[in-house]
Amino acid sequence: MKAIIKKSGVFPYLLLMMVSTGQAQVAKEWTLDKAHTSVTFAVKHFFTTVNGNFTDYEGSFYFDPDKLSASKFTFSIPVSSINTNNKKRDADLVSDNFFNAEKYPEIKFVSTKFEKKSDTEFIVHGDLSIKDVTKSVAIPFEITGQMEHPMKKGTKILGQAFKTSLNRTDYKVGTGNWATTMVVGDNVDIEINLELNRKE
Repeated sequence: MKAIIKKSGVFPYLLLMMVSTGQAQVAKEWTLDKAHTSVTFAVKHFFTTVNGNFTDYEGSFYFDPDKLSASKFTFSIPVSSINTNNKKRDADLVSDNFFNAEKYPEIKFVSTKFEKKSDTEFIVHGDLSIKDVTKSVAIPFEITGQMEHPMKKGTKILGQAFKTSLNRTDYKVGTGNWATTMVVGDNVDIEINLELNRKE
């Protein structure tokens, strides 16, 4: 059988098809520009909104609006990078009262599929893990722009803006009195602005 395949020239054709199919399944890879990316959140303290951010994050991004089935995101945030401009509060947030960073050091998101709503609007579905809880979520995002990098020849820039909210108690963030009082609000608003780069 192998001899027939080689003589007929089918083998090189099949090999080429396999390579082409593999390439077709890979979306464009983008690199995170951490210096121009932000992860911010807002939560109520009684009647006042407290704002905070995470100062560190990592991710891998394969995205092509024309190949959504081949696109995928992973994004992780070290809990220890939380910052609310108050050292005492930040220490409490990484303690076992809230995130328990020593036992659960990162927040992680892994995409499962993408939806296209318009040329610039999408929804990414995936699994969000906080502490020992993993839940399926759907996060809308917008492409805020794409262009050639004016200071890096042969490089493209892609901007993406994500907005969502979650209930902290769904992920067991805030235990004891914090889970049963109105001192800290249950709903947390989250905004992530990514700047991604890709070599041509």
